[in-house]
Amino acid sequence: MSRTDVAVLPDRSRVEEAARWLAGRVVRTPVLNSPAIDRLAGVRILLKAENLQAGGSYKMRGAMLAVGRLVAAGHTGVVAQSTGNHAVAVALAAGRHGLAATVVLPVDAAPTKVARARAAGARVVLAGTTVEERLAAARRLSDEQGHPMIDAYDHPDVIAGQGSASRELIEQAERAGTPLDALVVPVGGGGGVAGACLAASGTPIDVYGVEPVGCDSLARSLAAGRPTPVAPAATIADGLRPTCVGDLPFAVAHGTVRGVVRVDDDQIAAAFRLLLLELKVVVEPSGAAGLAGALRLVADPGAVVPGPAGVGRTGAGQRYRTVGVVLTGGNVEAELVARLATRQLAEGRAA
Repeated sequence: MSRTDVAVLPDRSRVEEAARWLAGRVVRTPVLNSPAIDRLAGVRILLKAENLQAGGSYKMRGAMLAVGRLVAAGHTGVVAQSTGNHAVAVALAAGRHGLAATVVLPVDAAPTKVARARAAGARVVLAGTTVEERLAAARRLSDEQGHPMIDAYDHPDVIAGQGSASRELIEQAERAGTPLDALVVPVGGGGGVAGACLAASGTPIDVYGVEPVGCDSLARSLAAGRPTPVAPAATIADGLRPTCVGDLPFAVAHGTVRGVVRVDDDQIAAAFRLLLLELKVVVEPSGAAGLAGALRLVADPGAVVPGPAGVGRTGAGQRYRTVGVVLTGGNVEAELVARLATRQLAEGRAA
């Protein structure tokens, strides 16, 4: 895990600055709504379709901002590591700026994400299956090449860039006359939920993270009061399996995130099918986890693992009228799409 200096934390102004810089450089993605999903939830659910972002995920936002700063500082190359989406985003951002990019992915990375990174012009290095193995490889390559490394979540530009998606969602909901009461973001290393906390600061919006069962480093970290590693369990949400939430994301989210919702693979798969069948959009399981978490939040507020900002507050989900969800990405294997959709068809025939 990278040891980011957390003495000076980014604030809401950093997200606003990022949003201004990114305007015209990334896609301003639409907000989707399904009456069928609203009826199921009992509240209005607004879905920020970052699966339609360049590179297929909201990671493009943080990567573009971070790479842009490196270009301004005179760097000619960059190194990154991730399970997939951050690597793809850095590769694309580097290509746009004419920088060399080397990205480190796990040996079991989704082939689609490996192919996307290579197609963007990056050198792809496969290393191990854990974040520690990838970080060791990335640091070695950074030292060898003399190119800086952009961490997938423990980086102020990455947090601010990812936070711009939440900021847009908040603005889009307000302009539509349906302001958000709560904002739900899937959690891997924590950059997205930290960015959401910054984007929502100064507003009455409650921010929640969503983690797969057994991959709940943020929930455990909030309980312990410090970043706490886990041995990640198996999950279809491959982008939500870091060993530990980042130092900087934790420092930002601690004390401001309302709580964390844990979801299992069945709940993620059900959310995936809702998105596919009701909105006709393909979202990777890591992104669908956000909707799964929102549905569990409003159905069973007592299931929320509270953060310090949520201790002593009860019944939150029952008073929400509009809940926003960031659909963080759409880079999913065709085989997995077919398997999840076929399962729905099989269930329907059995009924």
